[in-house]
Amino acid sequence: MGDGDVAAPATVGSGAGPRWVTDGGLETDLIFNHGVDLPHFAAYPLLDTPEGRALLTDYYTGYAEVARRAGASLLLETPTWRANPDWVAKLGGDSDEVHRVNLESVVFLAALGESLLASGALPAGRHDYGSFRVSGAIGPRGDGYVPGEAASADEFAAYHLPQVVAFADSGAGRVAAYTLTTVSEAVGVVHAARTQTLDVAVSFTVETDGRLPDGTPLGEAVAELWEQGVPDELLVNCAHPSHVAGALDGDDSWTARVTGLRVNASRQSHAELDAAEVLDEGDIPDLVREHDALAARLPHLDVVGGCCGTDVRHVAALWGVDA
Repeated sequence: MGDGDVAAPATVGSGAGPRWVTDGGLETDLIFNHGVDLPHFAAYPLLDTPEGRALLTDYYTGYAEVARRAGASLLLETPTWRANPDWVAKLGGDSDEVHRVNLESVVFLAALGESLLASGALPAGRHDYGSFRVSGAIGPRGDGYVPGEAASADEFAAYHLPQVVAFADSGAGRVAAYTLTTVSEAVGVVHAARTQTLDVAVSFTVETDGRLPDGTPLGEAVAELWEQGVPDELLVNCAHPSHVAGALDGDDSWTARVTGLRVNASRQSHAELDAAEVLDEGDIPDLVREHDALAARLPHLDVVGGCCGTDVRHVAALWGVDA
Protein backbone atom coordinates (compact mmCIF):
# COMPACT_ATOMS: atom_id res chain seq x y z
CA MET A 1 0.00 0.00 0.00
CA GLY A 2 2.89 2.31 -0.71
CA ASP A 3 3.69 5.19 1.60
CA GLY A 4 0.67 4.40 3.73
CA ASP A 5 1.36 0.67 4.14
CA VAL A 6 -0.67 -0.31 7.18
CA ALA A 7 2.08 -2.64 8.34
CA ALA A 8 4.87 -0.05 8.18
CA PRO A 9 6.99 -0.02 11.35
CA ALA A 10 6.92 2.85 13.78
CA THR A 11 10.14 3.93 15.44
CA VAL A 12 9.08 5.02 18.89
CA GLY A 13 11.08 6.95 21.43
CA SER A 14 13.39 9.00 19.24
CA GLY A 15 13.35 11.86 21.71
CA ALA A 16 12.68 14.30 18.84
CA GLY A 17 9.13 15.09 19.94
CA PRO A 18 5.74 13.66 18.96
CA ARG A 19 5.41 12.49 15.37
CA TRP A 20 1.89 11.04 15.18
CA VAL A 21 -1.39 12.96 15.24
CA THR A 22 -4.33 10.78 16.15
CA ASP A 23 -7.99 11.62 16.55
CA GLY A 24 -10.06 12.82 19.48
CA GLY A 25 -13.12 11.53 21.26
CA LEU A 26 -14.86 9.85 18.34
CA GLU A 27 -17.92 8.68 20.21
CA THR A 28 -18.55 11.81 22.27
CA ASP A 29 -17.99 14.00 19.20
CA LEU A 30 -20.48 12.04 17.12
CA ILE A 31 -23.09 11.81 19.88
CA PHE A 32 -22.99 15.33 21.28
CA ASN A 33 -21.72 17.43 18.36
CA HIS A 34 -23.35 15.59 15.45
CA GLY A 35 -26.46 14.09 17.02
CA VAL A 36 -25.58 10.52 16.05
CA ASP A 37 -27.18 7.68 18.00
CA LEU A 38 -24.49 5.19 19.06
CA PRO A 39 -26.09 2.39 21.10
CA HIS A 40 -23.71 1.13 23.77
CA PHE A 41 -21.24 3.83 22.66
CA ALA A 42 -20.37 1.71 19.60
CA ALA A 43 -19.19 3.55 16.47
CA TYR A 44 -18.34 0.54 14.32
CA PRO A 45 -21.92 0.08 12.96
CA LEU A 46 -21.38 3.30 10.98
CA LEU A 47 -19.21 1.24 8.62
CA ASP A 48 -22.33 -0.57 7.39
CA THR A 49 -24.04 2.37 5.69
CA PRO A 50 -22.90 4.90 3.05
CA GLU A 51 -24.03 7.70 5.35
CA GLY A 52 -22.03 6.30 8.23
CA ARG A 53 -18.91 5.90 6.13
CA ALA A 54 -19.27 9.45 4.87
CA LEU A 55 -19.51 10.70 8.43
CA LEU A 56 -16.39 8.76 9.42
CA THR A 57 -14.55 10.01 6.34
CA ASP A 58 -15.27 13.62 7.27
CA TYR A 59 -14.25 12.93 10.87
CA TYR A 60 -10.84 11.45 10.06
CA THR A 61 -10.16 13.95 7.28
CA GLY A 62 -10.22 16.74 9.84
CA TYR A 63 -7.34 15.12 11.69
CA ALA A 64 -5.44 14.64 8.43
CA GLU A 65 -5.53 18.43 8.09
CA VAL A 66 -4.15 18.79 11.62
CA ALA A 67 -1.31 16.41 10.72
CA ARG A 68 -0.59 18.33 7.52
CA ARG A 69 -0.42 21.66 9.33
CA ALA A 70 1.65 20.22 12.16
CA GLY A 71 4.14 18.55 9.82
CA ALA A 72 3.35 15.22 11.47
CA SER A 73 2.10 11.83 10.31
CA LEU A 74 -1.43 10.56 10.85
CA LEU A 75 -2.31 7.56 13.00
CA LEU A 76 -5.70 6.35 11.80
CA GLU A 77 -7.24 4.30 14.59
CA THR A 78 -10.24 2.16 13.78
CA PRO A 79 -13.71 2.94 15.21
CA THR A 80 -13.74 -0.43 16.99
CA TRP A 81 -13.34 0.43 20.67
CA ARG A 82 -16.64 -1.39 21.26
CA ALA A 83 -16.05 -4.20 18.72
CA ASN A 84 -14.94 -6.95 21.09
CA PRO A 85 -17.09 -10.05 21.64
CA ASP A 86 -19.22 -8.99 24.62
CA TRP A 87 -20.13 -5.61 23.18
CA VAL A 88 -20.79 -6.95 19.68
CA ALA A 89 -23.14 -9.49 21.28
CA LYS A 90 -25.02 -6.66 23.04
CA LEU A 91 -25.69 -5.25 19.57
CA GLY A 92 -26.92 -8.59 18.26
CA GLY A 93 -23.73 -9.80 16.60
CA ASP A 94 -21.79 -13.05 16.85
CA SER A 95 -18.18 -14.20 16.43
CA ASP A 96 -18.36 -13.83 12.64
CA GLU A 97 -19.49 -10.24 13.13
CA VAL A 98 -16.51 -9.55 15.41
CA HIS A 99 -14.14 -10.68 12.67
CA ARG A 100 -15.97 -8.88 9.89
CA VAL A 101 -16.31 -5.44 11.44
CA ASN A 102 -12.75 -5.33 12.74
CA LEU A 103 -11.27 -6.46 9.43
CA GLU A 104 -13.43 -4.09 7.40
CA SER A 105 -12.55 -1.16 9.64
CA VAL A 106 -8.88 -1.51 8.71
CA VAL A 107 -9.66 -1.91 5.01
CA PHE A 108 -11.82 1.24 5.16
CA LEU A 109 -9.16 3.36 6.85
CA ALA A 110 -6.35 2.05 4.63
CA ALA A 111 -8.35 3.14 1.57
CA LEU A 112 -9.06 6.50 3.20
CA GLY A 113 -5.37 7.02 3.95
CA GLU A 114 -4.41 6.25 0.36
CA SER A 115 -7.09 8.66 -0.85
CA LEU A 116 -5.75 11.39 1.44
CA LEU A 117 -2.28 10.81 0.03
CA ALA A 118 -3.50 10.90 -3.56
CA SER A 119 -5.36 14.16 -2.96
CA GLY A 120 -2.39 15.84 -1.30
CA ALA A 121 -4.18 16.13 2.03
CA LEU A 122 -1.26 14.16 3.46
CA PRO A 123 2.11 14.97 1.84
CA ALA A 124 3.79 11.82 0.55
CA GLY A 125 7.28 10.87 1.60
CA ARG A 126 7.56 13.43 4.38
CA HIS A 127 8.80 10.88 6.91
CA ASP A 128 10.70 7.65 6.62
CA TYR A 129 8.03 6.01 8.79
CA GLY A 130 5.19 6.96 6.42
CA SER A 131 2.59 9.68 6.12
CA PHE A 132 -0.07 7.56 7.76
CA ARG A 133 -0.54 4.29 9.58
CA VAL A 134 -3.68 2.29 10.35
CA SER A 135 -4.01 0.80 13.82
CA GLY A 136 -6.67 -1.56 15.12
CA ALA A 137 -8.33 -0.14 18.25
CA ILE A 138 -9.40 -2.42 21.10
CA GLY A 139 -11.50 -1.39 24.06
CA PRO A 140 -11.78 -2.98 27.50
CA ARG A 141 -14.01 -5.95 28.16
CA GLY A 142 -15.83 -3.79 30.71
CA ASP A 143 -17.10 -0.26 30.33
CA GLY A 144 -13.77 1.52 30.73
CA TYR A 145 -14.61 3.43 33.88
CA VAL A 146 -14.73 0.53 36.37
CA PRO A 147 -12.47 -2.53 36.67
CA GLY A 148 -15.21 -5.06 35.97
CA GLU A 149 -14.88 -8.74 36.82
CA ALA A 150 -11.42 -9.94 37.81
CA ALA A 151 -9.71 -12.21 35.30
CA SER A 152 -6.22 -13.51 34.65
CA ALA A 153 -3.97 -12.27 31.88
CA ASP A 154 -4.47 -15.58 30.07
CA GLU A 155 -8.25 -15.18 30.23
CA PHE A 156 -8.02 -11.66 28.86
CA ALA A 157 -5.66 -12.83 26.10
CA ALA A 158 -8.18 -15.47 25.02
CA TYR A 159 -11.02 -12.96 25.18
CA HIS A 160 -9.31 -10.31 23.03
CA LEU A 161 -7.73 -12.76 20.57
CA PRO A 162 -10.63 -12.79 18.05
CA GLN A 163 -10.37 -9.03 17.58
CA VAL A 164 -6.58 -9.23 17.34
CA VAL A 165 -6.80 -12.01 14.74
CA ALA A 166 -9.18 -9.93 12.64
CA PHE A 167 -6.72 -7.06 12.66
CA ALA A 168 -3.88 -9.38 11.70
CA ASP A 169 -5.96 -10.80 8.85
CA SER A 170 -6.68 -7.27 7.63
CA GLY A 171 -3.00 -6.44 7.18
CA ALA A 172 -2.76 -4.05 10.12
CA GLY A 173 0.64 -4.18 11.76
CA ARG A 174 -0.41 -2.50 15.00
CA VAL A 175 -3.13 -2.88 17.61
CA ALA A 176 -3.82 -0.49 20.46
CA ALA A 177 -5.96 -1.23 23.51
CA TYR A 178 -7.45 1.83 25.17
CA THR A 179 -9.05 2.72 28.51
CA LEU A 180 -7.68 -0.31 30.30
CA THR A 181 -8.44 -0.42 34.01
CA THR A 182 -6.25 -3.32 35.18
CA VAL A 183 -2.75 -4.61 34.58
CA SER A 184 -4.00 -8.13 33.87
CA GLU A 185 -6.07 -6.96 30.90
CA ALA A 186 -3.13 -4.99 29.52
CA VAL A 187 -0.88 -8.03 29.81
CA GLY A 188 -3.53 -10.17 28.15
CA VAL A 189 -3.73 -7.85 25.16
CA VAL A 190 0.05 -7.88 24.80
CA HIS A 191 0.12 -11.68 24.87
CA ALA A 192 -2.70 -11.91 22.31
CA ALA A 193 -0.93 -9.52 19.96
CA ARG A 194 2.32 -11.47 20.22
CA THR A 195 0.59 -14.61 18.95
CA GLN A 196 -0.08 -12.69 15.72
CA THR A 197 3.32 -10.93 15.62
CA LEU A 198 1.65 -7.52 15.77
CA ASP A 199 3.06 -4.35 17.27
CA VAL A 200 1.00 -3.61 20.35
CA ALA A 201 0.22 -0.46 22.29
CA VAL A 202 -1.66 -0.48 25.58
CA SER A 203 -3.22 2.50 27.28
CA PHE A 204 -4.28 2.78 30.90
CA THR A 205 -6.88 5.21 32.15
CA VAL A 206 -6.64 6.88 35.55
CA GLU A 207 -8.95 8.53 38.02
CA THR A 208 -8.49 12.09 39.29
CA ASP A 209 -5.87 10.84 41.77
CA GLY A 210 -3.64 9.27 39.11
CA ARG A 211 -4.60 5.72 40.02
CA LEU A 212 -6.16 3.10 37.79
CA PRO A 213 -9.87 2.48 38.50
CA ASP A 214 -8.89 -0.62 40.49
CA GLY A 215 -6.79 1.57 42.79
CA THR A 216 -3.33 0.71 41.43
CA PRO A 217 -1.02 3.74 41.19
CA LEU A 218 -0.09 4.36 37.56
CA GLY A 219 3.63 3.98 38.21
CA GLU A 220 3.10 0.61 39.89
CA ALA A 221 0.87 -0.52 37.01
CA VAL A 222 3.59 0.32 34.50
CA ALA A 223 6.19 -1.58 36.54
CA GLU A 224 3.94 -4.64 36.80
CA LEU A 225 3.21 -4.53 33.08
CA TRP A 226 6.91 -4.49 32.24
CA GLU A 227 7.43 -7.55 34.44
CA GLN A 228 4.71 -9.59 32.69
CA GLY A 229 4.37 -8.46 29.09
CA VAL A 230 6.26 -5.51 27.61
CA PRO A 231 4.29 -3.62 24.95
CA ASP A 232 5.82 -1.73 22.04
CA GLU A 233 4.06 1.45 23.13
CA LEU A 234 2.46 2.72 26.33
CA LEU A 235 -0.19 5.41 26.44
CA VAL A 236 -2.55 7.00 28.94
CA ASN A 237 -6.04 8.02 27.85
CA CYS A 238 -9.47 9.12 29.02
CA ALA A 239 -8.21 11.44 31.76
CA HIS A 240 -7.45 15.14 31.96
CA PRO A 241 -3.70 15.93 31.86
CA SER A 242 -3.88 17.15 35.45
CA HIS A 243 -5.17 13.74 36.53
CA VAL A 244 -2.26 11.99 34.82
CA ALA A 245 0.15 14.46 36.37
CA GLY A 246 -1.20 13.43 39.75
CA ALA A 247 0.50 10.07 39.25
CA LEU A 248 3.93 11.68 39.07
CA ASP A 249 6.08 11.89 42.15
CA GLY A 250 9.75 11.96 43.06
CA ASP A 251 10.31 8.49 41.59
CA ASP A 252 8.87 8.81 38.11
CA SER A 253 11.50 7.08 36.00
CA TRP A 254 8.66 5.00 34.54
CA THR A 255 7.51 8.07 32.60
CA ALA A 256 10.24 7.37 30.04
CA ARG A 257 8.11 4.40 28.96
CA VAL A 258 5.07 6.55 28.10
CA THR A 259 4.85 7.14 24.35
CA GLY A 260 1.37 8.56 23.91
CA LEU A 261 -1.41 10.69 25.41
CA ARG A 262 -5.07 10.81 24.45
CA VAL A 263 -6.52 13.12 27.08
CA ASN A 264 -9.99 14.23 28.09
CA ALA A 265 -11.01 17.85 27.73
CA SER A 266 -12.91 17.79 31.03
CA ARG A 267 -11.50 17.86 34.54
CA GLN A 268 -14.49 15.84 35.75
CA SER A 269 -14.10 12.38 37.22
CA HIS A 270 -15.19 9.28 35.34
CA ALA A 271 -18.27 9.02 37.55
CA GLU A 272 -19.24 12.60 36.79
CA LEU A 273 -18.68 12.11 33.06
CA ASP A 274 -20.73 8.91 33.09
CA ALA A 275 -23.67 10.73 34.66
CA ALA A 276 -23.43 13.84 32.48
CA GLU A 277 -26.26 14.60 30.07
CA VAL A 278 -24.40 17.40 28.31
CA LEU A 279 -20.88 17.38 26.93
CA ASP A 280 -18.15 19.07 28.95
CA GLU A 281 -15.74 20.18 26.25
CA GLY A 282 -13.44 21.80 28.77
CA ASP A 283 -11.32 24.92 28.53
CA ILE A 284 -9.01 24.53 25.53
CA PRO A 285 -6.28 26.99 26.63
CA ASP A 286 -6.22 25.35 30.06
CA LEU A 287 -6.08 21.91 28.45
CA VAL A 288 -3.10 22.95 26.34
CA ARG A 289 -1.23 24.40 29.33
CA GLU A 290 -1.75 21.26 31.40
CA HIS A 291 -0.89 19.00 28.46
CA ASP A 292 2.29 20.92 27.69
CA ALA A 293 3.40 20.72 31.33
CA LEU A 294 2.77 16.97 31.37
CA ALA A 295 4.41 16.39 27.98
CA ALA A 296 7.56 18.10 29.22
CA ARG A 297 7.92 15.24 31.71
CA LEU A 298 7.45 12.50 29.11
CA PRO A 299 10.71 12.37 27.11
CA HIS A 300 9.52 9.77 24.60
CA LEU A 301 6.05 11.14 23.86
CA ASP A 302 5.29 10.13 20.27
CA VAL A 303 1.49 10.04 19.79
CA VAL A 304 -0.83 12.93 20.69
CA GLY A 305 -4.61 12.94 20.35
CA GLY A 306 -7.73 13.29 22.44
CA CYS A 307 -10.43 11.29 24.18
CA CYS A 308 -13.80 12.09 25.76
CA GLY A 309 -15.04 15.61 25.10
CA THR A 310 -12.36 16.44 22.55
CA ASP A 311 -12.77 17.07 18.84
CA VAL A 312 -10.55 18.35 16.07
CA ARG A 313 -10.31 21.79 17.71
CA HIS A 314 -8.76 20.37 20.86
CA VAL A 315 -6.28 18.14 19.05
CA ALA A 316 -5.24 20.97 16.74
CA ALA A 317 -4.61 23.18 19.78
CA LEU A 318 -2.51 20.46 21.41
CA TRP A 319 -0.36 20.46 18.27
CA GLY A 320 -0.21 24.26 18.17
CA VAL A 321 -2.05 24.66 14.85
CA ASP A 322 -5.41 26.03 13.74
CA ALA A 323 -8.27 23.57 13.32
